[in-house]
Amino acid sequence: MGLFSFTQELAIDIGTANTIIINSAGKILLDEPSIVALDRKTDTMIALGEKARQMHGKTHDNIRTIRPLRDGVIADFAAAEQMIRGMIKMANKNKSRFFSPTLRVVVCIPSGSTEVEIRAVRDSAEHAGGRDVYMIFEPMAAALGIGLDVEAPEGNMIVDIGGGTTEIAVITLGGIVSNKSIKIAGDDFTEDIQDYMGRQHNIKVGERTAEQIKINAGSVVTELQDPPEDYVVHGPNRMTSLPMDVPVSYQEVAHCLEKSMTKVDSAILSALEQTPPELYADIVRNGIYITGGGALLRGIAKRFTDKIGIQFHVAEDPLRVVAIGTGIALRNISKFNFLLR
Repeated sequence: MGLFSFTQELAIDIGTANTIIINSAGKILLDEPSIVALDRKTDTMIALGEKARQMHGKTHDNIRTIRPLRDGVIADFAAAEQMIRGMIKMANKNKSRFFSPTLRVVVCIPSGSTEVEIRAVRDSAEHAGGRDVYMIFEPMAAALGIGLDVEAPEGNMIVDIGGGTTEIAVITLGGIVSNKSIKIAGDDFTEDIQDYMGRQHNIKVGERTAEQIKINAGSVVTELQDPPEDYVVHGPNRMTSLPMDVPVSYQEVAHCLEKSMTKVDSAILSALEQTPPELYADIVRNGIYITGGGALLRGIAKRFTDKIGIQFHVAEDPLRVVAIGTGIALRNISKFNFLLR
């Protein structure tokens, strides 16, 4: 009987941009883009994750690619269910086909989720095979992933800039004291770059190209000590449709992201305003931690530190820190009473 495990435990971070699945030992089983390719006629899944991402923007009439999550919440319930089911199957590809264990999952959700949105995530996880479904708020998972003692009587602040939402939360004694969830995040930065390239350079760029500009030349400050090289974009002229090559500098990207970043600044200040003074003193002493894909934008900690006057730290491995924290919650289900069931 030692060969079989009757309960399989998985921690799932279903992000707007990426989904990560971790097992109870803390090993990452899957890290794929949150996107599915479906047959238009039958709605059956053709591809998932990276394969579907490669099809995105390149499909014909019979195939559609969908990102089931928008702004951190499930926008397409049927596609989300197929995606979660498919990803759990991918994570279990080495498991026996003959024996299907009971599935216990911890899923992380945005801290600003409504009851309806929480139920949608729970239903999707249950339909995908989850027997015991627990949920954890993203900033709490991020704090666990960073290695903070979330149950200590001390204030810590997390700014989690994901694909669909930016979550800002003050955590103490295993609870969230003040939080702010805004729908300005990685997807909006990508859209800002698309708009800017069209307006400024008269070149048409797709979502994937804008994402590449953000990765290769993305910055939120106009002066960097170690600046990246200009990223050359290839695309059609908006007027003539003739091919163009446009080099994009990091200063240009910083300029076009300024409007969205100002909204993130305001949200951080708003969360600090709601923070009790004793916890505020702890935050000033400990600094504020930045996690999520947005933390990879060059100069982000410096920008926030200069604007707000509190030291900001970019977490180690910011893309996976929420998933790692969800894995820690999975191993301590009986200990952490802040998990929602």
